[in-house]
Amino acid sequence: MHTVYGGANLFKYNTTAGLAEKALEAFHLYAPDFIRFGKIFQLQGSEKLDTLQQSAEQLKNDYESLTAAQQRKHPAHLPYQIYHKVLQKLQTEAVEDFRIDFEDGYGNRSNEEEDQTARDAAIECVKGMQRGTLPPFIGIRIKPFSEEMKERGLRTLDIFVSTLVGASEGRLPNNFIVMLPKVTIPEQVSTLVSFFEILETELGLESGALKMEMMVETTQSIMDDEGTNPLMRFIRAGKGRLIATHFGTYDYTASCGITAKYQEMNHPVCDFAHHVTKVALAHTGIWLSDGATNTMPIGPHRGDNLTTSQLEENRDIVHRAWKKGYDHIRHSLWNGFYQGWDLNPAQLPMRYTAVYAFFLESYDDAVERLKTFVEKAARATLIGDVFDDAATGQGLLNYFLRALNSGAITEAEVLKTGLTLDEIRSRSFKKILENRKI
Repeated sequence: MHTVYGGANLFKYNTTAGLAEKALEAFHLYAPDFIRFGKIFQLQGSEKLDTLQQSAEQLKNDYESLTAAQQRKHPAHLPYQIYHKVLQKLQTEAVEDFRIDFEDGYGNRSNEEEDQTARDAAIECVKGMQRGTLPPFIGIRIKPFSEEMKERGLRTLDIFVSTLVGASEGRLPNNFIVMLPKVTIPEQVSTLVSFFEILETELGLESGALKMEMMVETTQSIMDDEGTNPLMRFIRAGKGRLIATHFGTYDYTASCGITAKYQEMNHPVCDFAHHVTKVALAHTGIWLSDGATNTMPIGPHRGDNLTTSQLEENRDIVHRAWKKGYDHIRHSLWNGFYQGWDLNPAQLPMRYTAVYAFFLESYDDAVERLKTFVEKAARATLIGDVFDDAATGQGLLNYFLRALNSGAITEAEVLKTGLTLDEIRSRSFKKILENRKI
């Protein structure tokens, strides 16, 4: 669902555990119960909870005493379900993916300082491997291959990987990836691939072990000087190692001449870049990720002896930032970007809230539509006021794949469609129908 970025100089073997602790602290402080939680994000049903004139504890007890069918009709259903799903996620796997950042999150420093940071971060990464504290996915972002930065980017990559492999007895972390920012020409991608090949040979790594992702954050990566989209040329230059692209909201909007106040994830220039990227890379298997909201949910007042007005101001600022980030993430999901960036642990509650709400709001409707559509052997159907055809069947299947992958729904909830898990995971509505005819 996300990638968290953090400065390389701050990275430790237990960084993600610290982020989880801070995320939970923010969640408990600013969303102490599911009623206030639902109101912050304006979740479906939350607007009706005040009319019930019950405390959070009373509502909780009443809701939990209902049958599953009754719960789905109760206005507390989505606030309650999403609140507890977010809480469980923060408690068990708050950070899914982490980038040790040597670019914008680190800045330009002396060669000696960055060399040492690369060594230190690699050793901390090995400690995390040994102690089982790394997230499921991890990687580094090096500096771009511009004329002034290319040598520094390669040098950091060399030091980091060499140190890591030397200290870990030849192993890389699971799902390790290298991010190349500000890509403008295919040769930057092919250069990194060539360097991967050298590293693998010199360090005794398996061929193809090193993978990369790139940033789409320049206008040149959307349209080149000949008026064509170059993204497939970038992918081919990756020789199968380029597995994901990430959108750089702020570099891209700046390159389009957008002033700072309006450099937002939902700006129309970002929508254009998103759609062009999706069209260019359709059916390639390349994973797409959106960027980050740069409004941090952090109150301005710190310390233990805050006044009531200071506490209220902190709360209001955090709630506004959460709702803004939530809306941005929902916009990304609406555009078909199912992953994004987070920059601060206090953003994690809004990330998971947005994803779970996006899928759970339409679950009942999607179950009924897919079940009916399959039962009628994919003949065009009218359910309520919605007309479904074969393309919609694939869209409904995509919904269940994404919802299951994110943890918004369980396997048991998928089976209510009448499909098996193998059918869902086939990823093809056409194949499901063909196999059912046999």
